[in-house]
Amino acid sequence: MAKAPSKTDSLDFLAFSPFAFFTGSGFNWMQTAIDTQEFIELSTIAKREKPQWTTPNEVVGELDTFKLRKFSVNLSDTAIPTLVLPPYAGHYSTIADYAEGQSLVQTLMDAGVENVYSLDYNSATPLMKDYSIDNYLAALNVYIDDIANSQGDKVNLVGLCQGGWFAALYAARFPQNVQSLVIAGSPIDTHAGEGHLEITVRENEASFFERLVSMGNGLMNGEFMVMGFKNMNPDKHYVEKYQDLWSHVKGQENNEEAIERFKRFEIWYENTLMLPGRWYLQVIEQLFRDNKFVKGEFSALGRTISPKAITVPTYLLAGEKDDITLPEQVFDAEKYFGTPKSKLVKGMSDGGHIGLFMGRSTLKEHWTKIGAWIRANQPESAVATAKPKAKAEPKTAPKAPKAAAKPKPKK
Repeated sequence: MAKAPSKTDSLDFLAFSPFAFFTGSGFNWMQTAIDTQEFIELSTIAKREKPQWTTPNEVVGELDTFKLRKFSVNLSDTAIPTLVLPPYAGHYSTIADYAEGQSLVQTLMDAGVENVYSLDYNSATPLMKDYSIDNYLAALNVYIDDIANSQGDKVNLVGLCQGGWFAALYAARFPQNVQSLVIAGSPIDTHAGEGHLEITVRENEASFFERLVSMGNGLMNGEFMVMGFKNMNPDKHYVEKYQDLWSHVKGQENNEEAIERFKRFEIWYENTLMLPGRWYLQVIEQLFRDNKFVKGEFSALGRTISPKAITVPTYLLAGEKDDITLPEQVFDAEKYFGTPKSKLVKGMSDGGHIGLFMGRSTLKEHWTKIGAWIRANQPESAVATAKPKAKAEPKTAPKAPKAAAKPKPKK
C-alpha cells in the first residue's frame, strides 16, 4: 500500500528551487507557511462559525427576548420543570450545554432531574433598545406559566452568573412560582469584596457607560463587554492564547485534540450578542452601583421586592478562583434571603468563573450533587418516577409457575 502523503510531500519541488538553501539549513519556510495559514484560519474561526447546542433539544417557545429550549425526553407527568437561566453578558447561552462531557444540562439530566429547559437569549435588535429588566421578567413569567405543571404550578430555577440574579429577582417577585433556587457564580451582593467589575463601576461615572451604549445606537455591544473581560487578563487573551495555538499547529503533525478545544472555546467566546441599552444601564446603576436588590429597594413589574421574600430551598455555588464574581458576592445571599439556614446549601469549586458552568471536575463533583439536591427538594408526588439514569431499576419480570421455578444466579 502506498504511503499516505504528509503535509509537505507535494512540495518536494522545493528541493530544486532557490529556497532549498533555507530548507537545507534547518528552516523549512514552506512548512512555516502552511502552519501560518492554519494558524490564521483557526484564530479567525469565530468569524465563520457560531456556537451550537450539544444535547438534542427542541425550541418550544420563542419571544424577542429569548427562546425556550426543552431538553428532556421520556418525562414523567408529575416532574416539576427545571429551568436553566444562562448568563446574558455578551456571550451565547450555549455555555449551559457547552460540549460532550462538559454539559451542565446533560449533567442534571444524568442525575435524574426531569423536565429540563433552558433559556436561549437572542441578540437585541434596535427595536429592543429601550427594553428593561421588567421586559425580561415578564417574558420569563410567560415561559414559566407555560411549562409549570399541575403540581402547584412551580419550577426549579438554576441561574448562572447574570442568570442567577435574574432568577433571584423572579423568585422575590413571584415566590409562589418557585420550588427551589440554584445560584452559581452570581453577584447577589454586588458590594461584597473588591471585584474587578465592582471597581470598574465605582471608578467610572454613569456617563462612561452611557457613552458605550450611545456607540451602539442605544444597544450595548457584546464586543465591548468581552473586551472588558479580556482586559482583566490581557496576557492570557492577547498573547498566551496565540502562543499555545501556534504550538498546536507547528510542524507536520497537529495536536488535533488541543485544536478542537481551542476551536470550541474560540467560537463561543468571540461570538457576541447585543444587549438593550436601557437594560444594561439599569443593571449597572441599580444592581451594581446602588445594590438595590439586597437593600430591598428594587422595583420589579410594579412592585418593590425584597430578597427576604425568597424562602425556598437554595443552593449557592461559587468558584474559589473566580475573578468575575467573588465567592462572597454569592454567599452573602445567605444574609439577605429569607431561606432558613437548614434549607440553604453552599458549595465551593476550586476553579474559576467559566469553569463553574462547563468544567469537567466541577460538573462531576458539584453539579451531580446539585441534581440530587434538586430532586430531594421536590414534593413526593413529583419525584415518584424521577430517578437518576445510573440507578434506574429494571422492570420486574413476570413470575414463573411454582413447579418450574428455579433459583436464578445473581447478576
